[in-house]
Amino acid sequence: MADLNSLKDLIIAGKRKDAEAMTRVLLDSGTDPVKMIQEALIPAMGVVGDRFKNGEYFVPEMLISAKAMKQSMEVIKPKLVAGTYKPVGKVVIGTVRGDLHDIGKNLVKMMLEGAGFEVIDLGVDVAPEKFIETVKAQNAQLVAMSALLTTTMLAMPDTIKALDGAGLRGKVKVMIGGAATTEAFAREIKADGYGADASTSRWPSNLLA
Repeated sequence: MADLNSLKDLIIAGKRKDAEAMTRVLLDSGTDPVKMIQEALIPAMGVVGDRFKNGEYFVPEMLISAKAMKQSMEVIKPKLVAGTYKPVGKVVIGTVRGDLHDIGKNLVKMMLEGAGFEVIDLGVDVAPEKFIETVKAQNAQLVAMSALLTTTMLAMPDTIKALDGAGLRGKVKVMIGGAATTEAFAREIKADGYGADASTSRWPSNLLA
Protein backbone atom coordinates (compact mmCIF):
# COMPACT_ATOMS: atom_id res chain seq x y z
CA MET A 1 0.00 0.00 0.00
CA ALA A 2 1.35 3.41 -1.00
CA ASP A 3 1.18 5.81 1.95
CA LEU A 4 3.50 8.20 3.75
CA ASN A 5 4.28 5.78 6.59
CA SER A 6 5.29 3.11 4.08
CA LEU A 7 7.54 5.59 2.26
CA LYS A 8 9.11 6.56 5.57
CA ASP A 9 9.78 2.89 6.39
CA LEU A 10 11.35 2.27 2.98
CA ILE A 11 13.72 5.19 3.45
CA ILE A 12 14.68 4.05 6.94
CA ALA A 13 15.37 0.58 5.52
CA GLY A 14 17.44 2.10 2.71
CA LYS A 15 15.35 0.54 -0.07
CA ARG A 16 16.19 3.15 -2.67
CA LYS A 17 14.39 1.74 -5.72
CA ASP A 18 11.25 0.88 -3.77
CA ALA A 19 11.25 4.33 -2.16
CA GLU A 20 11.58 5.99 -5.54
CA ALA A 21 8.74 3.89 -6.98
CA MET A 22 6.45 4.64 -4.05
CA THR A 23 7.28 8.33 -4.28
CA ARG A 24 6.13 8.32 -7.91
CA VAL A 25 2.93 6.46 -7.03
CA LEU A 26 2.13 8.91 -4.25
CA LEU A 27 2.72 11.90 -6.50
CA ASP A 28 0.62 10.38 -9.28
CA SER A 29 -2.20 9.84 -6.79
CA GLY A 30 -2.17 13.53 -5.90
CA THR A 31 -0.24 13.50 -2.62
CA ASP A 32 1.10 16.93 -1.74
CA PRO A 33 4.89 16.91 -2.31
CA VAL A 34 5.46 19.26 0.63
CA LYS A 35 3.51 16.88 2.88
CA MET A 36 5.70 14.02 1.63
CA ILE A 37 8.83 15.88 2.68
CA GLN A 38 7.48 16.94 6.06
CA GLU A 39 5.75 13.69 7.01
CA ALA A 40 7.95 11.01 5.40
CA LEU A 41 11.42 12.16 4.36
CA ILE A 42 12.33 14.37 7.30
CA PRO A 43 10.93 12.00 9.98
CA ALA A 44 12.68 9.05 8.31
CA MET A 45 16.08 10.70 8.59
CA GLY A 46 15.29 11.63 12.17
CA VAL A 47 14.77 7.94 12.97
CA VAL A 48 17.99 7.01 11.14
CA GLY A 49 19.94 9.62 13.09
CA ASP A 50 18.56 8.36 16.38
CA ARG A 51 19.42 4.77 15.50
CA PHE A 52 22.97 5.81 14.67
CA LYS A 53 23.28 7.68 17.93
CA ASN A 54 21.99 4.64 19.84
CA GLY A 55 24.40 2.26 18.13
CA GLU A 56 21.70 0.48 16.12
CA TYR A 57 22.91 1.89 12.80
CA PHE A 58 26.46 2.48 11.60
CA VAL A 59 27.86 4.66 8.81
CA PRO A 60 27.04 2.20 5.98
CA GLU A 61 23.40 1.94 7.08
CA MET A 62 23.14 5.71 7.40
CA LEU A 63 24.53 6.20 3.92
CA ILE A 64 22.12 3.67 2.43
CA SER A 65 19.13 5.34 4.09
CA ALA A 66 20.35 8.80 3.12
CA LYS A 67 20.68 7.72 -0.50
CA ALA A 68 17.11 6.39 -0.45
CA MET A 69 15.93 9.74 0.91
CA LYS A 70 17.90 11.59 -1.75
CA GLN A 71 16.39 9.44 -4.50
CA SER A 72 12.88 10.26 -3.30
CA MET A 73 13.76 13.94 -3.03
CA GLU A 74 14.98 14.02 -6.62
CA VAL A 75 11.57 12.75 -7.74
CA ILE A 76 9.73 15.26 -5.57
CA LYS A 77 11.73 18.40 -6.44
CA PRO A 78 10.24 19.02 -9.92
CA LYS A 79 6.75 18.74 -8.45
CA LEU A 80 7.23 21.43 -5.84
CA VAL A 81 5.14 24.46 -6.69
CA ALA A 82 7.19 27.66 -6.56
CA GLY A 83 6.74 29.40 -3.25
CA THR A 84 4.91 26.60 -1.45
CA TYR A 85 7.98 24.94 0.04
CA LYS A 86 10.84 26.82 1.58
CA PRO A 87 13.94 25.10 2.94
CA VAL A 88 14.74 25.43 6.62
CA GLY A 89 17.86 27.33 5.64
CA LYS A 90 20.72 27.42 3.18
CA VAL A 91 24.01 25.73 4.11
CA VAL A 92 27.42 25.99 2.45
CA ILE A 93 29.37 22.84 3.31
CA GLY A 94 32.91 21.72 2.54
CA THR A 95 36.02 19.96 3.76
CA VAL A 96 38.57 22.62 4.61
CA ARG A 97 41.72 23.61 2.76
CA GLY A 98 44.38 20.88 2.61
CA ASP A 99 41.99 18.05 3.51
CA LEU A 100 40.71 15.63 0.86
CA HIS A 101 38.45 13.47 3.05
CA ASP A 102 34.76 13.66 2.27
CA ILE A 103 32.88 10.60 3.57
CA GLY A 104 31.76 12.32 6.77
CA LYS A 105 31.03 15.56 4.96
CA ASN A 106 28.90 13.77 2.39
CA LEU A 107 26.94 12.01 5.10
CA VAL A 108 26.27 15.26 6.94
CA LYS A 109 25.18 16.83 3.65
CA MET A 110 22.59 14.12 3.04
CA MET A 111 21.35 14.30 6.62
CA LEU A 112 20.93 18.06 6.33
CA GLU A 113 19.05 17.68 3.06
CA GLY A 114 16.84 15.10 4.72
CA ALA A 115 16.17 17.62 7.48
CA GLY A 116 14.90 20.17 4.97
CA PHE A 117 17.98 22.29 4.32
CA GLU A 118 19.23 23.43 0.93
CA VAL A 119 22.90 22.43 0.81
CA ILE A 120 25.59 23.85 -1.47
CA ASP A 121 28.48 21.38 -1.43
CA LEU A 122 31.91 22.86 -2.24
CA GLY A 123 33.66 19.49 -2.06
CA VAL A 124 37.12 19.08 -0.53
CA ASP A 125 40.22 21.26 -0.09
CA VAL A 126 38.06 24.38 0.16
CA ALA A 127 39.92 27.65 0.71
CA PRO A 128 38.44 30.34 3.00
CA GLU A 129 37.97 32.57 -0.04
CA LYS A 130 35.72 29.97 -1.67
CA PHE A 131 33.50 29.78 1.39
CA ILE A 132 33.18 33.57 1.40
CA GLU A 133 32.48 33.78 -2.32
CA THR A 134 29.72 31.16 -2.07
CA VAL A 135 28.11 32.60 1.06
CA LYS A 136 27.83 35.94 -0.73
CA ALA A 137 26.55 34.47 -3.99
CA GLN A 138 24.03 32.13 -2.34
CA ASN A 139 23.02 34.37 0.57
CA ALA A 140 23.58 31.40 2.87
CA GLN A 141 22.82 31.46 6.59
CA LEU A 142 25.11 28.64 7.68
CA VAL A 143 28.64 27.43 6.92
CA ALA A 144 29.51 23.81 7.77
CA MET A 145 33.18 22.82 7.78
CA SER A 146 34.73 19.38 8.11
CA ALA A 147 38.29 18.26 8.86
CA LEU A 148 39.66 14.79 9.48
CA LEU A 149 43.25 15.75 10.29
CA THR A 150 44.69 17.83 13.12
CA THR A 151 47.00 19.48 10.57
CA THR A 152 44.11 20.70 8.44
CA MET A 153 41.62 21.70 11.11
CA LEU A 154 43.61 24.93 11.57
CA ALA A 155 42.01 26.09 8.33
CA MET A 156 38.76 26.38 10.29
CA PRO A 157 39.77 29.42 12.40
CA ASP A 158 41.32 30.91 9.26
CA THR A 159 37.96 30.63 7.52
CA ILE A 160 36.10 32.14 10.47
CA LYS A 161 38.55 35.06 10.53
CA ALA A 162 38.09 35.50 6.78
CA LEU A 163 34.31 35.58 7.21
CA ASP A 164 34.77 38.22 9.88
CA GLY A 165 37.10 40.23 7.65
CA ALA A 166 34.56 40.11 4.83
CA GLY A 167 31.86 41.48 7.11
CA LEU A 168 29.88 38.23 6.99
CA ARG A 169 30.35 36.89 10.49
CA GLY A 170 27.28 38.66 11.79
CA LYS A 171 25.18 37.30 8.92
CA VAL A 172 26.23 33.65 8.89
CA LYS A 173 26.56 30.99 11.58
CA VAL A 174 29.40 28.44 11.54
CA MET A 175 29.29 24.80 12.57
CA ILE A 176 32.23 22.42 12.48
CA GLY A 177 32.80 18.69 12.70
CA GLY A 178 35.15 15.89 11.79
CA ALA A 179 37.39 13.42 13.58
CA ALA A 180 40.02 16.04 14.40
CA THR A 181 37.62 18.46 16.04
CA THR A 182 36.15 18.72 19.52
CA GLU A 183 33.54 20.85 21.21
CA ALA A 184 36.31 22.64 23.10
CA PHE A 185 38.06 23.47 19.81
CA ALA A 186 34.77 24.78 18.42
CA ARG A 187 34.42 27.13 21.39
CA GLU A 188 38.06 28.18 21.11
CA ILE A 189 37.71 29.28 17.48
CA LYS A 190 34.30 30.85 18.19
CA ALA A 191 32.26 28.52 15.99
CA ASP A 192 28.52 28.63 16.65
CA GLY A 193 27.94 24.89 16.61
CA TYR A 194 29.67 21.53 16.73
CA GLY A 195 28.61 18.08 15.58
CA ALA A 196 30.46 15.05 16.88
CA ASP A 197 28.86 12.97 14.11
CA ALA A 198 26.26 13.20 11.38
CA SER A 199 23.36 12.36 13.69
CA THR A 200 24.05 15.39 15.89
CA SER A 201 24.49 17.62 12.83
CA ARG A 202 21.11 16.97 11.29
CA TRP A 203 19.09 19.55 13.22
CA PRO A 204 21.07 22.81 13.37
CA SER A 205 17.83 24.82 13.09
CA ASN A 206 18.46 26.41 16.48
CA LEU A 207 21.56 28.07 15.02
CA LEU A 208 19.34 29.98 12.63
CA ALA A 209 16.94 31.26 15.27
